Amino acid sequence: MIALLPSLPHSAPRKGNRFSRWLGRRILVAMGWRVEGDLPDHPHLVVAVGPHTSNWDFVVAMGVILALGVRVNYLMKREAFFWPVGGVFRWLGGIPLDRRSTGDTVPQIVDHYRQSSGLWLAITPEGTRAKVAYWKTGFLRIAREADVPVLVAAWDYSRKVFVLDRLWPTTGDHVADAEAIRRHICGRYTGCYPELQ
Repeated sequence: MIALLPSLPHSAPRKGNRFSRWLGRRILVAMGWRVEGDLPDHPHLVVAVGPHTSNWDFVVAMGVILALGVRVNYLMKREAFFWPVGGVFRWLGGIPLDRRSTGDTVPQIVDHYRQSSGLWLAITPEGTRAKVAYWKTGFLRIAREADVPVLVAAWDYSRKVFVLDRLWPTTGDHVADAEAIRRHICGRYTGCYPELQ
């Protein structure tokens, strides 16, 4: 039996039905994971989630999203959207990203926020599963330009808990904010491969 899940706030974007929520709960139970924390009542969010060290992170995150019945979008390299899995990735919230034209990515995503009545966009600031010296700041630029809050979330493999940590107060100094969030997440939570965080 899965532990109680956080309730979905009124303004959260919703997706799925009784079956998809059941499927998400079964994924979490089968993998031995649970969810900790609360979801903020905002129609628009950037969700900064880490430490991202494994492809298993995606499976756990999809279990959480399906179980909660929340619609969360995420960016994924365009090359991954091939037949037959491309349709599945789109249904799960994937937005194809052409990484060759990075200059206009932020304005495109900000436009998505402006055209949407509700959009939660999950971003792994590392930008890769490999070890990096610093986190990219694109998620903070998106949040700033779209005027939306940043929710910090984490995979904690040491306890098998997906943590909905807190809304992060940003300062406008994207480099400093990204480093503060990186230190917060990597200092408290353990990725699947800790040596990569």
